[in-house]
Amino acid sequence: MPTAYEQYLVPVIFRPFAEDLAARAAALAPARVLELAAGTGVLTSCLLATAPSVEVTATDLNEAMVTLGSVRAPGAVWRQADAQRLPFPDGGFDLVVCQFGVMFFPDRVEAFSEIRRVLAPGGRFLFNTWAPLRTHAFEVALQAGLERAFPVDPPRFFPTVPHGYSDPAVVAADLSAAGFAVEDEQELTLQGRAASTAGLATGYLTGTPVRAAVEERGDGPAVRATVIEEMTARLGPGPVTAPMTAYVFCAAT
Repeated sequence: MPTAYEQYLVPVIFRPFAEDLAARAAALAPARVLELAAGTGVLTSCLLATAPSVEVTATDLNEAMVTLGSVRAPGAVWRQADAQRLPFPDGGFDLVVCQFGVMFFPDRVEAFSEIRRVLAPGGRFLFNTWAPLRTHAFEVALQAGLERAFPVDPPRFFPTVPHGYSDPAVVAADLSAAGFAVEDEQELTLQGRAASTAGLATGYLTGTPVRAAVEERGDGPAVRATVIEEMTARLGPGPVTAPMTAYVFCAAT
């Protein structure tokens, strides 16, 4: 899964937002940065390139992601870590960053409270989260393909998880409950560029948790063919460019 994620999805979906988040992080001039849900290290690499003097500690809950990420971004210190039980002392970081990870936290207020604990006084928490599914053209097409492939009980991972924390008011309330003050909140739309719709579909079907849902239902090649056909009908065969919208938050202790 991490390899397919890195090959097919990172350049198209995640790198544009990683470059944006890294620039925002560098503008805050931190000395010690903790990254949560670092995945295979796309934001980590951008942070190291944009602010080479910063000390970056990158973490992920998934050990396989940590293993691959440590190869992709060796300039950071990599550790496996649960955002709700961070293995770091109080006040050890100036900035905590997280790219498209907060929606995966089982208890967001608890995780945000842990983040606040490891931040020094005056520290900041900078992160992004996806807007509703309808604002992400690639994933609208993907979900349509999954619903065509599985007319009964289609996988609902994308509407409910990546795009399931898409109300800025709810996010702000959770931050406030954890003791943060929201300094800035922005809606950001960037363009994703994929060489082919088939490659993008392969990335989604084999490099995300949708993979398990497809395997449980069986007949993977037929599902892949249906999803590619539907995505191609909506987006074209490629190269294809499509808009993707996220919210970016900066919160202070």
